[in-house]
Amino acid sequence: MQSGSTCHSCLKNLIRSSGAKSIVRHVRTHPAYGTISKRQYTQISRKTRAIPSPQRRTAAMWSLNDRVIRHNPGDPKYPPPITVEDAIRHEQQILLQPNNLFHSFSNSPSPAIRRRAAFMKSHAYCPHPDHRQTRIVTSPHDPEARKTTKSTHAPAHVDFECPDCGLPVYCSERHWMDDYEYHAEICDTLRQANEDDHDLHSGRFFPEFEYPGPQIEEILPNMTSWDTYLYTREYNAINEDRSMRQATRLLTYPMTIASVLHELSPYNIRAGGRLTTEGLKSLSALRYTLHPPRSGSGMRIEDLRPTPPPVRIFILGARAESSLPRAVWVQLEYLFHRCALHLIFIGPESMMNRDDEFPLPERTPVNPFGGIVEDRISSYTKITTFVEYYHTMHKANYFQPFDPYFDCFVLFHPGLGHPASVHEWEETLPQLLETKVPIISTGFTDSDMQRDKKWVEEKMAGEVDILMEAGENRFRSLRWDLNDRDPGDLSAGNWGVWAFRGKRYETTMKDGVITL
Repeated sequence: MQSGSTCHSCLKNLIRSSGAKSIVRHVRTHPAYGTISKRQYTQISRKTRAIPSPQRRTAAMWSLNDRVIRHNPGDPKYPPPITVEDAIRHEQQILLQPNNLFHSFSNSPSPAIRRRAAFMKSHAYCPHPDHRQTRIVTSPHDPEARKTTKSTHAPAHVDFECPDCGLPVYCSERHWMDDYEYHAEICDTLRQANEDDHDLHSGRFFPEFEYPGPQIEEILPNMTSWDTYLYTREYNAINEDRSMRQATRLLTYPMTIASVLHELSPYNIRAGGRLTTEGLKSLSALRYTLHPPRSGSGMRIEDLRPTPPPVRIFILGARAESSLPRAVWVQLEYLFHRCALHLIFIGPESMMNRDDEFPLPERTPVNPFGGIVEDRISSYTKITTFVEYYHTMHKANYFQPFDPYFDCFVLFHPGLGHPASVHEWEETLPQLLETKVPIISTGFTDSDMQRDKKWVEEKMAGEVDILMEAGENRFRSLRWDLNDRDPGDLSAGNWGVWAFRGKRYETTMKDGVITL
């Protein structure tokens, strides 16, 4: 007898004849355990209600592992189940609560921050103008510019911690009091940076680091600001300024790239839009590839369509950005539907402190530069990392040919004009301009960015086209970072952004002769 449904009596007979012991009829959905029976739901709810209110959230988070054990009992590849008692014990191990984040660096509950305090005291110098300069001043905004040749005191390391910001900023209390008017300009920001650092070491759960998955193409992201982007991309609500600062510290890297390349970019050629005519030409070519039209392709033979190669984004001088969680970089893919992306990190520091995660492969004729390939991140994103200088690979024609429709360079805080790193770009810059593809560059501060721009224009005078004027980045990090070698030197990740390209010459016909 065939039927679309089975009555209750027949179902019992089927269960009895098959030897099954029981069947769950009443189903509930628990936020931590997923789909479970009514009886299990009641037992779990009683356990959770028995936990004090501040500890419920952590217990629910830890019980996620327990849910896997319940669905896979006896599976040796999963760790032992985590009980409610384990969750309570973990809650007791949380280092700092949200209302207790301010501590001086030397007396911090976090050993990592105490080590930073010791590093500052042995490397940072007192900024009081009575001391002699410790380095060459390259900008009027440099705190060292306040020190003159008339200064009589020898340089001294910082030792006194300001009671208001908790950072070692002066060599003595006397110098701190004497220079307090200058220090007060940044004291509140230093305190904010102090609390943000302690927050990262607090041991709390970070819901702001959970990222949404792909979104249907018809829902367009609003890239006017951080708030509009997070809302239209349906991120979890971030209701606290500190959580917002922590979230943007990671997302600033992919979003800086997307804000320039996306067809809904906030930068345009209108007045104040910062995009130049040459910039519109170059970015329009890339956007044509990044936003392909629907081609009507499908799984049948007659619906097959040629697939274009991936868009290559070369990130030169890669440091911290190369070690970001891959879920952060995948957010870039979700903004460019049906377009494959290939992120290529290049730089001698691109794998620093990651040897345990990815041991460097041996250099072979097939892989002459020892590239580390991560090609299973997602369907449309591939990441390759090279621990090598770009100019070495360029000479070997490793990436040629370049195509303005498929290639782009990104320089995160390159320090093009900084005295300590300018020698590393002397040979690379002319090679980048030869490719004639867009080059996006960022800076920690306005002075840092303007110094890089000035060096490029002086170094390659007449051979550079500015694609986007230098200015504040709409998707900069909202968190201020400390320089452990100079605690008074505050910076924000990707604070400013600008773009340039090797100059392109248009050919014209004059008297039957092609001229430039």
